[in-house]
Amino acid sequence: MTELQTAARLRRPRPKVVTLTEAAAERVREIMANAQKDYVGLRVGVKNGGCAGQEYTFAYAEEIGPMDEVVEDKGVTILIEPKAILFLIGTEIDFETTRLASKFVFRNPNETDACGCGESVTIVPASALDAN
Repeated sequence: MTELQTAARLRRPRPKVVTLTEAAAERVREIMANAQKDYVGLRVGVKNGGCAGQEYTFAYAEEIGPMDEVVEDKGVTILIEPKAILFLIGTEIDFETTRLASKFVFRNPNETDACGCGESVTIVPASALDAN
């Protein structure tokens, strides 16, 4: 075995940008099963908007982009938009159902603030947090 092959075997797995709870994975499976056509996964991103400055986004993904981060977790495929990766590192995505609503919930260690309604957040990229 060459040194390169040995190093590759000893290398630890790369951590996932996001993880899903079982409830979130089940909801993604339901969404994908009921989609109008076959998609490669669900794309997650962050966009500017809302009273706190940023909002999480979800969309069907028809293809994997060359710079997308592909996360396989609990049998579902999540694609992270390249510009959102640093904002989402370490995030757990959950799906909660209450008496009044059902929604995906992001438990993001990079969030520094959120609006009162819970629809928008302020997120600092992970590299900026590491520098402090």
